[in-house]
Amino acid sequence: MPAIFVADAPALDFLNSIATPVDEEVDWLADARGLIDWLAQSGWVSQQTLAHIEAGALPGELEVVAAQTRALRDWFRAFVSKYAGRALSSEALNDLATLNRLLDRDDKFSQIAESQHSPAQLELQPRRRWRTPDSLLLPIAEVLARFICEEDFSTIKSCEGARCTLMFVDHTRGKKRRWCSMSVCGNRAKAAAHRERQKTADE
Repeated sequence: MPAIFVADAPALDFLNSIATPVDEEVDWLADARGLIDWLAQSGWVSQQTLAHIEAGALPGELEVVAAQTRALRDWFRAFVSKYAGRALSSEALNDLATLNRLLDRDDKFSQIAESQHSPAQLELQPRRRWRTPDSLLLPIAEVLARFICEEDFSTIKSCEGARCTLMFVDHTRGKKRRWCSMSVCGNRAKAAAHRERQKTADE
């Protein structure tokens, strides 16, 4: 099953990499293959980089990274659950030590290259040295950090679907979004309400 990207915020799409989209729970990061596929679908790491890391990884090394990624996801879920529904402030800093330690490991630099928008022009582009397989955690950490610093935590919601575990940021006017997706949970809720009305009418 393709990964789900409905949160309107990449960091929450990461949280949603484990979910119950239909009836059974699916963990897209359950193993190394899942992690590589999910990162490719997210677009956070290029296919070329993923292939390079896979080719150079020692046996079992990527499975360890997948386990570390799931642990990071568990940490972030606990953080979001604690602070969702209210504006984030500096009081959260003590809870961010785990993420800051991971960010401290990053090995980024910049290079002048052809513009991605206009090849005839030059631009300064960010680069990262992918020294070891666990460097795959670094773009994830960066996405989480940007979310924490730039998003309004008071707009984080959980889908109201009966069994749905997906989260999202409500960027709608009036903040009235209720479902991860109208085509899935929204339609299920409408169908359930219709059945209930029919049942009441028949009694």
